[in-house]
Amino acid sequence: MNAFKQQCIELRKKDYTLSEIVRITGRPKTSVHFHIRNLALSESRLRSISESNATRAREIARKRRGLSARNFKKFAQWNASTVSLVAHFLFDGEINHSGCIYNNRSHALIRHVENHMEAIYSLEPKRYKNHVTGVFRICYFNVSLAVYIREKSMELLETIARFPKDMRREFLKSFFDDEGCMDFRAKKNLRRIRGYQKKVPVLYLIQELLADFGIDSKVALPNEVVITGKENLIKFQKEINFSRGVRINGNRPNSIWKQSLEKRVLLERAIDSYKPVGSNGVHRR
Repeated sequence: MNAFKQQCIELRKKDYTLSEIVRITGRPKTSVHFHIRNLALSESRLRSISESNATRAREIARKRRGLSARNFKKFAQWNASTVSLVAHFLFDGEINHSGCIYNNRSHALIRHVENHMEAIYSLEPKRYKNHVTGVFRICYFNVSLAVYIREKSMELLETIARFPKDMRREFLKSFFDDEGCMDFRAKKNLRRIRGYQKKVPVLYLIQELLADFGIDSKVALPNEVVITGKENLIKFQKEINFSRGVRINGNRPNSIWKQSLEKRVLLERAIDSYKPVGSNGVHRR
């Protein structure tokens, strides 16, 4: 029996683990394992290793929880920035058990959400792009953050109607940037802003908030709120409007415009397309 083999066997009989024998002998793990593969550790040593591993795992989990808690700041008071952030996660986002996710084709809106998130969360999101649809996806994987944002989203829906006007405006802008479209078809004399939402109570909330700005709208079941009429479109443009950089998808097969125009540009075109009114109150042709 060669000296190395004997050394491995003697160390194993003294209850040394594979890693410890490798460290002592300075030989490769495969070489050591070949000589001790039939020599098991004692029950007491195996139990000690198991307990040590469990303790280490608990300590790692504790540190991660602590890090997770430190990485985001809770806010006691709402402001325009936090209203906009939470609203975007509500409308074009997702809040699940593992984190907060936001999806959009607009670079401008992705940057908008990232900028507002930086105020409360210190880590960068994971970024993805669907090359088929062109939709960007930013993911903040943090369980504690997700729980907190979910709580704040429910609070926001319950209280936004009582918030100051600038915050209600940010909520509406987030909704129409995420869920809204400008439907302008001059040949059909069709000019309307549409906002989609599966949850009907949210549609009625949007209608109520629009009324605060003097904008009449109607809820068209099952899933949209609609704004029509020149005066209402003008008020929407003045008070809410679509954000700069938010565009229609001109690449869709059924696209009327065949180009990715900004929604605010389409709204302006729709308003400008109304025929001027003469002194007798009749539209001039």
